[in-house]
Amino acid sequence: MTTEATVRTRAVPGSPKERLTRFHLRVTATTFGANFSDGFALGVIGAVLPTLSTSMHLNGVWQGLLGASALIGLFFGSVILGRVADAIGRQKLYLYNFVLITVASAAQFWAHDPWSLFALRLLIGFGLGADYAVGPTLLSEFSPRHLRGLLLGSLTVLWTVGYVLANILGTYISLSDTSAHLLLAAGALPAALVLFLRIGTPESPSWLASRGRVAEADEIRRRYLGEEPEPRTAQGTPPAPEVTPSYSELFAPGQRRNTWFGVIFYSAQVLPYFAIYTFMSTILASLHVADADAQNTVLNLFLLLGGVVGLWPVQRMGRRPFTVWTFVVLTVCLAAMAALNDHSGLVLMVPFVIYTFVMAAASNITQVYPPELFPTALRGAGVGFLNGTSRVASAVGTFILPISLDRLGVGWSMAWLAGVLLLGTLASVAWAPETRNLVTTEGLHH
Repeated sequence: MTTEATVRTRAVPGSPKERLTRFHLRVTATTFGANFSDGFALGVIGAVLPTLSTSMHLNGVWQGLLGASALIGLFFGSVILGRVADAIGRQKLYLYNFVLITVASAAQFWAHDPWSLFALRLLIGFGLGADYAVGPTLLSEFSPRHLRGLLLGSLTVLWTVGYVLANILGTYISLSDTSAHLLLAAGALPAALVLFLRIGTPESPSWLASRGRVAEADEIRRRYLGEEPEPRTAQGTPPAPEVTPSYSELFAPGQRRNTWFGVIFYSAQVLPYFAIYTFMSTILASLHVADADAQNTVLNLFLLLGGVVGLWPVQRMGRRPFTVWTFVVLTVCLAAMAALNDHSGLVLMVPFVIYTFVMAAASNITQVYPPELFPTALRGAGVGFLNGTSRVASAVGTFILPISLDRLGVGWSMAWLAGVLLLGTLASVAWAPETRNLVTTEGLHH
């Protein structure tokens, strides 16, 4: 086990603020663009499923499989390629994953049977999984510490913008089979732009330094960040290259608590999110609300508003209290929807709107917390593992919810989803660390 896994972080209350450079903005912009592309790719399937269910004659199982397909790919991409990023570096995957996403997204236009569409969305998810592991990791390693929470939290806002745009387009464009496939393929446009802008991004200096390639790390800091490296230790000996850690180190003493917390908190938060918003139209129809399209738009706008407003408390409240209290509110909202199931659709929309707003705000923490729970040597694998396991949970929830709505109804479906959020609440109360003022050990040498 690497020594950094046990001596992971320390508080640096008086450390000076780093300058925000044009390069910081470039890396932030390309990572933001990736999250927009990701949100659009995952949101668009929910927007077109009602049309494809008719044109492709999809049963409930196929609806669930197509809704969950990208999430399944995300699991494999995050888990497999997260560890690859720790072995070969961040930069290669940061670039080449978007080649796969761009090509597979465009190919959806010609996917007119469920098997081919399922396969393409698996590939899109696989590429996105790599970016889930590498994008926030690279941004966290490049960004100034005093802005890290804001920049990482903003990734979810851009994800929400893409997700909401896909849903609104699906709501107000008159969809045929051809236009539905065109909307699916439209995800290639932002993906291609991200791919172009990422050309020339350098390797993470933190990763290079952890591999003993100190001179290269110093040159990147000097050239791209405008930093002059600090003098070495008295011995002047650069650190020895580290061996790529195994996944077992995620569960080693001193690390396992953060890993298990990350798995439970992330999975408990995103399972209801993806399940509910993939089948939003079905849920609104079950609630018998007036003008379901207008209500869908209202919910999507609150989703976007919550993501923007949620950036402030992530920075000011600290990671632990923000996570605990948002879980409490989310659990109460879905429990209220379950308890008020027999009331009018207007009454049920009140906790639904609150849930939507708070969930969007709470989602900001999913980009901030994971990179802060792991040291550099484990960060790619750790973030990939958390993203992967959370996407398994999302895929399971997305597959089960339409069956649950059909057999149990909205009330009991909201009840078991509230139970998932309650599990996240309890795990956060027991294990959530406060990482706002912590930096990685190697970050002290930036």
